[in-house]
Amino acid sequence: MKDDGITRGSGNVFADLGHPDAEIKLAKAELARQIGKAIEGRQLTATAAAQVLGTDQPKVSKILNGRLSEFSLERLATFLTKLSRDVEIRVTPRVRGAGRLRVKAA
Repeated sequence: MKDDGITRGSGNVFADLGHPDAEIKLAKAELARQIGKAIEGRQLTATAAAQVLGTDQPKVSKILNGRLSEFSLERLATFLTKLSRDVEIRVTPRVRGAGRLRVKAA
């Protein structure tokens, strides 16, 4: 059997790269992606988006460029609500293993 050097990913690049807190990092990345979509959909500049979000333009640029270490899940979710997006957190029982953290966009 020939090894073509291709490995199927898990669906979480952060986990595949061995990052700690991979699920949180992926959830933050998806929230940031949704923030970017909302800003683009409203045709806001980073400066105008900062005013809507109650923050400054450099922080908006950090979010849009995926530099998310200084942002909590809660803060990113709050930014989405300020952009007229509903954010729903749902807790469900799991039959086996540890629970998961996921962000699913509608």
